[in-house]
Amino acid sequence: MTRPSLKMLAGGLVLSVAWAASPAPAQPVTPPATADPLPTTTNPDPKTPGTADIPVPAQAGAAPSATPPAGPRQTLVATPGDANDVDEVSLPAKPAAILAGRTKWEEAVPSLKAAFQRIEADLARAGIQAVGRPIAVFAKTDDDGFQYDAMIPIAAMPDPKPAEADGLRFGSTPSGRALRFPHKGSYDEIDGTYETLTAYLDAKDIVVQDRFIEEYVTDLNDKADEKLDVNIYALPK
Repeated sequence: MTRPSLKMLAGGLVLSVAWAASPAPAQPVTPPATADPLPTTTNPDPKTPGTADIPVPAQAGAAPSATPPAGPRQTLVATPGDANDVDEVSLPAKPAAILAGRTKWEEAVPSLKAAFQRIEADLARAGIQAVGRPIAVFAKTDDDGFQYDAMIPIAAMPDPKPAEADGLRFGSTPSGRALRFPHKGSYDEIDGTYETLTAYLDAKDIVVQDRFIEEYVTDLNDKADEKLDVNIYALPK
């Protein structure tokens, strides 16, 4: 599988591709086999250790473990992007549950799937409603792999906000002016979209922040899934 690695330099953005001879099994932190996650991801590797509870404050007239009825998961920007064009959007800051991780490029899909699964399971256990599509914020990339923050937007920030528990914390999604590049097709082919992104930024002489965002409009089930729909966001400086 090919996968680009973004490196930020003084004049702009350079894209390099990391090749893998064969995929290796992911080693992310995943929820216990007894967890019942929300239906946006597949089951994690049952060999991975379990998760920690998230404390949720009691509220008058309601049990702290009661989960509100789930509605459709929303993207950060409600208006769909043009599959053949780049558009400028404004990303709102939304409360989110966040789990940091690091993985190799060839293990990107199973690692991100497991991270989203872990977040979903912990939110379900705590009775916190997830309302947004899964998001991965990439940073500190190199030819071998990358660090990321996996995020699931939630209905509201718990009050008081729980302390970080076994790596899971609460914060906000990235916000501000952004360029949205749609990708439709397998994750194996997403490097082509990043090449388009890089060419566009170079042609427009746009310098972006040293991170980029992937929002999975459809579930990230398999790297060869041709029906995958991803919003890629670049944030200009």
